[in-house]
Amino acid sequence: MTILVCSSCRDETGSDAHPRAGAKLAEHARIAAGGDVAVRTVECLGNCKRRLSAALIRDGSWSYVFGDLSISSGEDLVTGARLFATSTDGLIPWRGRPDSLKRGLVARIPPLALIKEDK
Repeated sequence: MTILVCSSCRDETGSDAHPRAGAKLAEHARIAAGGDVAVRTVECLGNCKRRLSAALIRDGSWSYVFGDLSISSGEDLVTGARLFATSTDGLIPWRGRPDSLKRGLVARIPPLALIKEDK
């Protein structure tokens, strides 16, 4: 179970100040995780119109991309990651998912094993 946070995301003002809002979100997620959920940063998730973005990924499961997050959404990401980690069907349950992860869902990407050849 891994949280990927776009470290280059800017805040709602578009500020170029460093550390960027995405890096701050990643740090908030690391603190909330307390070491039991991996938090990694990536340079860009290409979701700039939805500002602060992050993804939840898990081997053999669907991956989720979220936008419209805030610097303080780290705890929500960790809550979502913990729900995802206990899921038996490879999906994040809707029930118990923080509101920011309900409203902010950008995409759900299937694992390669589920993608069928077009005939």
